[in-house]
Amino acid sequence: MSMGGEVGLGHNLYTSSRAAFERAKQVFPGGTTRITVPRRPLPVYMASGKGAWLTDVDGNRYLDFNNNFTTLIHGHAFAPVVEAVEQQIRQGSCFANPTSYEVALAEMLCARVPAIERLRFVNTGTEAVMFAVKAARAITGRTKIAKFEGAYHGAYDWVSVNQTQENGAEGQGPTSAGAQVNGIPASVFDEVVLLPFNDAEATAAILEAHAGELAAVIIDLVPSRAGLIPLEPSYVEVIRGLAKRHGTLLICDEVLNFRQGYGGAMGCYGLEPDLVVLGKIIGGGLPVGAIGGRAHHMEVFDNSAGDPCLPQGGTFSANPLSMVAGIASMSALDPNAFAYLEDLGNKVREGLREVARLRGLPLQVTGVGSLFRIHLKEKPPSSYVEARPTPGEAALLESLGCALLEKGVVMPASSPGACSTSMTDADIEFFLDVVGRCLDEESKELAALRL
Repeated sequence: MSMGGEVGLGHNLYTSSRAAFERAKQVFPGGTTRITVPRRPLPVYMASGKGAWLTDVDGNRYLDFNNNFTTLIHGHAFAPVVEAVEQQIRQGSCFANPTSYEVALAEMLCARVPAIERLRFVNTGTEAVMFAVKAARAITGRTKIAKFEGAYHGAYDWVSVNQTQENGAEGQGPTSAGAQVNGIPASVFDEVVLLPFNDAEATAAILEAHAGELAAVIIDLVPSRAGLIPLEPSYVEVIRGLAKRHGTLLICDEVLNFRQGYGGAMGCYGLEPDLVVLGKIIGGGLPVGAIGGRAHHMEVFDNSAGDPCLPQGGTFSANPLSMVAGIASMSALDPNAFAYLEDLGNKVREGLREVARLRGLPLQVTGVGSLFRIHLKEKPPSSYVEARPTPGEAALLESLGCALLEKGVVMPASSPGACSTSMTDADIEFFLDVVGRCLDEESKELAALRL
């Protein structure tokens, strides 16, 4: 464990964070500028980060298992990234013209992923998904898309459908996509087909019923919002086969799960989708997104002979700061780094299960590679329906997240935890000890979940 400073709250309460939050409420709706910011007991404002550890504006220190929602695979202030960005910003932060750095990062990604022969850079994972869906529509001439119940693919209207809405009765598959979501036109729901998670027979029936209508099926091989439960390889094969048969493009969302291995989650599955979307770790901690695929599919973006079939640009797309940070980050992610991350992930998952077993508490852990997620369930969930927390479970997960924070760990318990290459075995031991102490405090409430 890193030394120096107070770990957790110690004697330093949230005095400065509270003052910052009061200022923020005068300029931001609700006092924050993104919905994902934890609000209990109040937003904690960070001042700095180094490696696996954070320091807030009140001087408290925390082991960081959030890593900006899985983005910082090397932790904070990773020296190669810092050096690359410092050097580049002295030469210029952004240009209207291209730089050689975007070519170098693109070459690196194409070399890692067989399915990516050409790519385009954008600024976020949401933007990458949006252009992948638009590309599928332009290529196929169709408008509908299919996605998994509960899966998160960013803020684009069509993929926002059914991210959190309730499903039908267990065993009946997902409900229709038609429940209204604030800000999304009702017409959008007529163009989205929902697929039941890891149910090959029901999924096949739905895809057959919509054959000829679907531009794309978008999949996340280990969907975090849906419980961080891996898709079964046989289920993926069913989708791949049906999509190919009916001329539907398969979009693989690797924005989060590209951290699963040298070639991403798709490499672990041996899957070569038609289009791939990337983000998070490929920018080294700076804003980034990318759409990639086979050369003949990516021609939809080609404007060398005139107006492209699908216009795509962006003021900050392929900005040199994100490109050099991405090169530095990805260069350090060799097979040995991924093996180390998986070892850390295994120690966390196995350690959490042992902590719960010793206390006889209903706690399950899902995830693969460097990612993990806690479920307050009697049995390990195998689908989105099974993983979805009850109101009581959700409240306890939120309380657990607050308790972790107070004892020096940043990890909202209702979101995936993410290891970084900067973590050590001592950090994992510290984390497991903190979780154990938090569970001891919540043991009566957790035991009550069995009733």
